[in-house]
Amino acid sequence: MFAYSRAMSRARTIPDEAIHARLRVLLAEGGEKAVSFASVAQATGLAASTLAQRFGTRDGMVQVALLDGWDRLTAQTAAAETEAPLAAKGVAVLLKLIGNDQEAEIAVLAANMRDADLRARAEAWRTQVETALATRLSGNPAKKHDSAAMIFALWQGRLLWTRAGEPAFRMKDAIKRLG
Repeated sequence: MFAYSRAMSRARTIPDEAIHARLRVLLAEGGEKAVSFASVAQATGLAASTLAQRFGTRDGMVQVALLDGWDRLTAQTAAAETEAPLAAKGVAVLLKLIGNDQEAEIAVLAANMRDADLRARAEAWRTQVETALATRLSGNPAKKHDSAAMIFALWQGRLLWTRAGEPAFRMKDAIKRLG
């Protein structure tokens, strides 16, 4: 009797969403240069040729992953809108629900605006968030819109500079001043 072991190759399947998430992590950690078929293959355990077959080009793979990120962030924002109270206190709750553990993801998505589709998604999301903020503020409708735009800009700036290692200001204080 001979005992032998034969290495069997097994089909490996990973949903596109998981590949997209890992690709966005690579972008967050190392920027555009960190993403190639080889690096995504290493991160996912798939073969680079499988990724090339699935997505066509490296740029196509990146774009699809970023569009998926915008879809997820838009859905998360819609869910946050239903949870956050429709009052001034709801502004901070809304931003916390949207940005909770999503700072790196938001930064990656917001940094990729060269593509028209990605820029359109970013603009639509910004409008969605600003509208949700404005509905939670009191006062003059024109002032509410301006205040919501400023709060959004402060929030995004805070995310950017906190990631860069700068001490963050308290959003709660800015909201009180603008709300």
